Amino acid sequence: SNIENLLKRHEDVFIEVSNSYEIKMQIETIVDIIIGALNNNNAIYTFGNGGSAADAQHIAGEFVGRFFKERKALSCEAFTANTTIITALGNDYTYDIVFSRQVEAKCKKGDVLIGLSTSGKSKNVLKAFEEGKKIGTVNIALIGSKTNNVLDEFADIIVKIPSDITPAIQEMHMMINHIICQIVEEKIFNNKFENN
Repeated sequence: SNIENLLKRHEDVFIEVSNSYEIKMQIETIVDIIIGALNNNNAIYTFGNGGSAADAQHIAGEFVGRFFKERKALSCEAFTANTTIITALGNDYTYDIVFSRQVEAKCKKGDVLIGLSTSGKSKNVLKAFEEGKKIGTVNIALIGSKTNNVLDEFADIIVKIPSDITPAIQEMHMMINHIICQIVEEKIFNNKFENN
């Protein structure tokens, strides 16, 4: 049936991600970067467009709220959540700068930017990384199978999902982000989270 075909399509992408040594190593590196930043009183900022905007806010909710453990809040903000800022910037300037302007306003050296773009080409995501590079942020891009020279220049880590199917890419982005949230939480609060 068509349902089975669609499930198989997503399963194939999941299996490829699961078998990717590179993606697993990147997840470990991202976990270490985030823990280092949080321990240094730096913050995490997330952003993306459309479904990726929702995913960016989902990630922030996991860090500020909790994943599995009762523990103190972790500093994470989604640039997509403030409609007043986004609509003002989109209206007064251009939609391309709705994230980079927030990077300029809020970020400091050592903060972590997590930008989600299934195409790897979203101008506002690329401009946010470019602005972050000037400040000294650590730039993490989650994309699909395509990349480009601009992203290569401004992102420190590029996690590529081996697919060009937008929903499959987004599902893998969220799965990876859930794994990152859980491991960060376990490592920061292991054996001592009850006291915080």
